[in-house]
Amino acid sequence: MTIGIVAIGRNEGERLKACLRSVVAAGPIVYVDSGSSDGSQDFARSLGVEVVGLAVPPNFTAARARNAGARALFAKAPETELIQFVDGDCEVQPGWLDAGAAVLAARPELALVFGRRRERFPDRSLYNALADDEWNVPVGDVGACGGDILIRRSAFEAVGGYPDEMIAGEEPDMCMRLRAAGWKLARIEGEMTLHDAAILRFGQWWNRTKRAGHAFAELAARHPDQRWPDWRAACRRITRWGGEIPGWILVGLMGGLVWSPWLLVLTLFGLGAFAANIARLFLRRRAEGLNPRLAFGSASLLMIGKLAEFQGLVRFRWNRLRNRRSSLIEYKGAAA
Repeated sequence: MTIGIVAIGRNEGERLKACLRSVVAAGPIVYVDSGSSDGSQDFARSLGVEVVGLAVPPNFTAARARNAGARALFAKAPETELIQFVDGDCEVQPGWLDAGAAVLAARPELALVFGRRRERFPDRSLYNALADDEWNVPVGDVGACGGDILIRRSAFEAVGGYPDEMIAGEEPDMCMRLRAAGWKLARIEGEMTLHDAAILRFGQWWNRTKRAGHAFAELAARHPDQRWPDWRAACRRITRWGGEIPGWILVGLMGGLVWSPWLLVLTLFGLGAFAANIARLFLRRRAEGLNPRLAFGSASLLMIGKLAEFQGLVRFRWNRLRNRRSSLIEYKGAAA
């Protein structure tokens, strides 16, 4: 089955170089650049890679970049049957394309497959280590996927690709439409990509988590009847732990200082609820095999992250009320 590659990036620097070098000999390739200022386009052209530079307006989005790359790929190589989408901070692993294509050939009901995505530097920060764990979804049929996938052209075209306007969550959105059309999706055995999250600071992690909250809110609005994954339930949890309970804590604290000390009970209740949920999550993560440090870090950040997710959720809903689209929520700076 003929495979073409679409890589996307924005100021990925050395990460992009590793990405393109990993696929440049694998088949026809298109690199889509979203306004990089680090020489990414020139480097791609030096490898003989076709480059598509997105213009603004409209806003840059990964969805728009992937769709533009697919169109350019089909024009360049009309015989393309499978598309490997890869983010510019990922390096495709040897043997992955053959392994993925073999599974798609054997299972015609599958629209797409993906394998194990690993972090390149999990020891550099707790955030990187937890991202590596995040990518390790169970092997088998799945409800949604991430950005690195091997997908049938026929399936991609049948559902119209990604929604250009979504700033996050465009991959699950396409997955929902694929499944509604009767396709299945699968995570398969095998190493797929080596990813460099490069999340070294709390602020980066916060923005990435805020973007996730925005994605959950938009997916819930687009797919209100979806239960696998259940985006509406996710938004309810975000609202409870990121909005309601912190609100009780704040009201109790301010009220206890200004009016009556009895109002501090609200603060104690909220803090106790957070502590109890962190303990519950810690025990669950330990049972899943994480060491104590990662289990505690995961539990703590999952709860703290509800505040960031709530911020993203509110941002989506506020912009929706005003009939405005959100701008990108970026967490990486330009790479060296």
